[in-house]
Amino acid sequence: MWPGCAPVRGTRGPPCPEIAGLWITSAALASLRHAVPVSIAVSTITDRIRRRVLLEGIDLGGDRARAADIAREEVRGYAEEALGSSLPLVHDEESTTREVLARVTGFGVLQPYLDDPEIEEIWINAPSRVFVARGGVPELTPTVVPEGDLRDLIERMLQSSGRRVDLSSPFVDASLPNGERLHVAVPEVTRRYPSVNIRKFTRRIRDLSHLVEREALTAQAAEFLQLAVLAGCNILVSGATHTGKTTMINALLSSVRSEERIVTVEETFELDLVARDVVALQCRQANLEGTGEITLRRLIKEALRMRPDWLVVGEVREAESLDLLIALNSGMPGMCSIHANSARDALIKLSTLPLLAGRNIDSAFVVPTVAGCIDLVVHLEMTASGARHVGEILAPTGVATGQVIEAATLFRRGRGQLESTGSPPPRIAKYEAHGFDPARILRRSL
Repeated sequence: MWPGCAPVRGTRGPPCPEIAGLWITSAALASLRHAVPVSIAVSTITDRIRRRVLLEGIDLGGDRARAADIAREEVRGYAEEALGSSLPLVHDEESTTREVLARVTGFGVLQPYLDDPEIEEIWINAPSRVFVARGGVPELTPTVVPEGDLRDLIERMLQSSGRRVDLSSPFVDASLPNGERLHVAVPEVTRRYPSVNIRKFTRRIRDLSHLVEREALTAQAAEFLQLAVLAGCNILVSGATHTGKTTMINALLSSVRSEERIVTVEETFELDLVARDVVALQCRQANLEGTGEITLRRLIKEALRMRPDWLVVGEVREAESLDLLIALNSGMPGMCSIHANSARDALIKLSTLPLLAGRNIDSAFVVPTVAGCIDLVVHLEMTASGARHVGEILAPTGVATGQVIEAATLFRRGRGQLESTGSPPPRIAKYEAHGFDPARILRRSL
């Protein structure tokens, strides 16, 4: 038996089974057993409120105070009724009211996790397999989402986005009202239950100084990156999943001059910019008739008609990378992110993706274009403990030898922190045009 674990009555297999490196403790099981009658009470009260809302035509979503009053009233009425019947008792009216309110106006049992600033991601594999991640470390929670409630929850989460998921379109990406990214896959693509992933984005990191405070990069590197943004450098942010690419782009864009206009293009809204002049665009899936789809390629072309001073593509994955390169090659400052294992791999991948655009595009055009367009690659990493940091900052020279883009390493991680190599950016014309001397910053620690 696992330490701190207890056998589960009525289940098969070893008690407290390890699941993908995770285990549920006896304390969590006790919480789960206690939650069963409470869940019945909450579900009963929630159903009563929904019937009342339909009969009285109340809009709970638009009146939070009214919703709270109704929830308290119904919980109190149920509690009194339960004392003289076989209904499950309500032991804490205040906490029950909060849970009921979360179900009728928020996202039910997931709402506490959405409200918790320490939780970065929530995912559901099955009704009793609800996970969260704190600091990059996954946890199996005692939360149970009955299958019917899960379907209802998915519908409510998608309601504000105007997107759908069904047999004809079994995958969906959407944004929740507070900016969290939602991904859902439903059977028969999944084996039995819908798969739900919710990615939260921390709002505590607003600029590069916040990343310095978290030791994700040094003050020297932050000062250089701020200079690069002010000089209008094209920046590619790379890294694996969960390394903080979106957070880095948000932080970099905080250095854009207030008079400059930013247009962002994403599959689903993730970037959360605090800027005076910003327009955010996202893709749209096709309707039931198979028409009306708006792709990233279309959005990039539309964005160029919106007088942008900065063009930002949340992430390039396919042929839209060609449209981005063409825009950057015309002198438009921009940023984007890409999944890659290193800064140099990011350049290789960005040189490959445009080939998906069609037969008329070949590497003889793409590789020199990438070499000439991209000024910096900021590569992010995540440690085994879940800490995220900048692992390398690379500056292409503008020269490509065959299929290889030459680049100089400006910062690399050594002795536990990001260190300057002392090399200046190979192309300093953009910096000098704004009166900047990057070498002054890069050689400071030598």
